[in-house]
Amino acid sequence: MSEIKAIIVDDEERARNTLSSLLENFCPEINVIATCSNVPEAAIAINKSKPNVVFLDVEMPDYNGFELLSFFRDIDFEIIFVTAYTEYAIKAFEVSAIDYILKPIEIDQLKNAVEKLKQKKQFVHMQEQIELLKESYANSGSEIRKIALSMSNGLTFVEVADIVLLEADGAYTSFFLKNGQKFVVSKKLKFYEDMLSNRPFFFRTHRSYFINLNYIKKYSRSDNAIIMDNDISITVSRDRKQEFETLLKSLRISI
Repeated sequence: MSEIKAIIVDDEERARNTLSSLLENFCPEINVIATCSNVPEAAIAINKSKPNVVFLDVEMPDYNGFELLSFFRDIDFEIIFVTAYTEYAIKAFEVSAIDYILKPIEIDQLKNAVEKLKQKKQFVHMQEQIELLKESYANSGSEIRKIALSMSNGLTFVEVADIVLLEADGAYTSFFLKNGQKFVVSKKLKFYEDMLSNRPFFFRTHRSYFINLNYIKKYSRSDNAIIMDNDISITVSRDRKQEFETLLKSLRISI
């Protein structure tokens, strides 16, 4: 897209003006065609103006940002959420692979979000991403059921329970699923370790491996080696061995 039409939705006038000014000064390819103070006003503006992107605040009176999407049968525009920091909110955005900008807005983060927007060709997964985001946000603090993986050719949605193991490869992470599929994602393993930290059956056995204990086939204490159900051999580092064996006992997993 040469020119990107944008709508800003935020209940605070100062926030709307600040974001609009930042976009004008640092992201000239963005053309702000409307600013809205609430969700119903935004729904009317979107239907009328057909923007490419909506910069959407999360916490607003009467309707929150997520509820804007219930006004549309199909979402044919990109969404970049603008939100104050909370641990659970950020995890929800990361789980759904939806772009967000933290308040107060930093120029580099805004530029990065706009650059990613420019590289997108289509928004075919936006509806599914929003549903996953709403579920993750509503269940803050509880176990994540599904995550969205950003691939070079789009998004892949994966059930967490189907993940056998994750393997680090520099700045990339390989996902191995129980059906034999493998996906390589351009994010470090630590990113997904943090995301899945509240799942009791996942454990970092080694700097290169993060595994689902439910898929262990065999464990050799003498060799510090695990064989997974997909026959991949995993190492347990010496400094993690005791914690690993204690966790197996606490979860009543017999190997």
